[in-house]
Amino acid sequence: MSSGIFLGLTECELLDIKAKALAMIMEGKTLISYSDSGSSASRQMVMPAKEMLSEAMFALSRLDPQTYGRSITTISTSWATRRD
Repeated sequence: MSSGIFLGLTECELLDIKAKALAMIMEGKTLISYSDSGSSASRQMVMPAKEMLSEAMFALSRLDPQTYGRSITTISTSWATRRD
């Protein structure tokens, strides 16, 4: 479930975040590290790409539900067609 950390950003900023998250998912980048003759460097993403994409889509759906769809946060069950 999304926490709404990107709420308040502009549509342009949210679309940039979405594009970056999709690029990271498609490239498979989650941890970047480099090592060479005694020196090494590593960098880890602050937020996993999957979570970043989810948060961006949640904020976009709140910003413009007609364009980006409404977020569904409840689950309902119908027992009307249940057979015993």
